[in-house]
Amino acid sequence: MKAENASTLKICGYNSGQHVYYDVENVDEPIRISMNLSKKAVSRLWEIKIVQVPFSQRAPVGCLQYYQGKTGVIQTMNFADNGRHLTNQDYEVCIRQEDGVCNIVYEPCHENAFRISPNNGVDHSTDGDIGSGFGSISEGREMETCDDKITLPCDSDDLIMMGNQGVGYCKMVHCGNSLCPNGETPCRIESSATPFVIGVYFGPSAREESPEDNLGMCLTYEQLPCSM
Repeated sequence: MKAENASTLKICGYNSGQHVYYDVENVDEPIRISMNLSKKAVSRLWEIKIVQVPFSQRAPVGCLQYYQGKTGVIQTMNFADNGRHLTNQDYEVCIRQEDGVCNIVYEPCHENAFRISPNNGVDHSTDGDIGSGFGSISEGREMETCDDKITLPCDSDDLIMMGNQGVGYCKMVHCGNSLCPNGETPCRIESSATPFVIGVYFGPSAREESPEDNLGMCLTYEQLPCSM
């Protein structure tokens, strides 16, 4: 998908039920959706619903996906039993904070619902990134070596790194084969950091020798009422 003065969006694979918000505020030319198909003899099917959203109802700035409601399911693109998460992904998934809600809980959809590329042993850490989950390198270092990762806002003053302003300004990094530290089960992450945002950052390639570790992410979320 491409339009003048707007970013180019590329997706492929199985994406039934997915949605994206494509900002065309400053676009005067037609928006073009191109289908680039390989010559392989495989079945293809698509049906795309396009809705022009009034300015007052658009998603917050920077949100490629915007979920509404107290509960829901969030998946990375091409999430399927035999799928692989896409490369070159850099976007945010946002969830509208409903009335009377203060916290949100994230849980994997099932035991194999979080498979985001094992670590590559190269340090790609940035200031303000803190690790969670587990991978294939020694404890305490694995999250610093993620080419592909999911981020959630920090939810504790203890996790705020030097130079950050407060809760929510740093990012908890998640990659490997579990959303939770050390593969804890049942896996459940609760946060009060607002806005409710999940960052998706996938690099240019995935490990060919471990395709089962590149499925992507499926999470359920539930917004919790504020304590009285």
